[in-house]
Amino acid sequence: MIFGLLALMTAAAFAGAAIYINVAEHPARLKLEDGPLLTQWKPAYHAGFIMQASLAVVSGACAIVAFFFDWDWKWLLGAVIILANWPYTLYLIMPTNHKLNAIDPASGSPDIRPLLVRWGHLHAVRSALGTIAAVLFLAAAL
Repeated sequence: MIFGLLALMTAAAFAGAAIYINVAEHPARLKLEDGPLLTQWKPAYHAGFIMQASLAVVSGACAIVAFFFDWDWKWLLGAVIILANWPYTLYLIMPTNHKLNAIDPASGSPDIRPLLVRWGHLHAVRSALGTIAAVLFLAAAL
């Protein structure tokens, strides 16, 4: 049961961090002028990527182990959903990230704000995936 609880705990941490970004951090960031907006996003994104990528991997791995202990399909489905953040990020969010990272914040590029608004919408899917996985893990744990 320890692996299931670890899967739940790390999925909940992932979901909480992702929701915080969408509900508090990113909307506050969007109140900045374009240059400072991008300047703030770049280091925040890099730090968040490392944290959330790690949480998704640990959560998914623990859920797979939990599945083999009690054969509850919710562990396996939750693992697939939390791990889906990896391909989703790599294939759908990364192109936007690469465009943003290529822009110099001092350039005054008109692309900064639209790209960051798009990034926020794309990131909301990560919040949903994390929340769905956490709910599945909670149901399996009960």
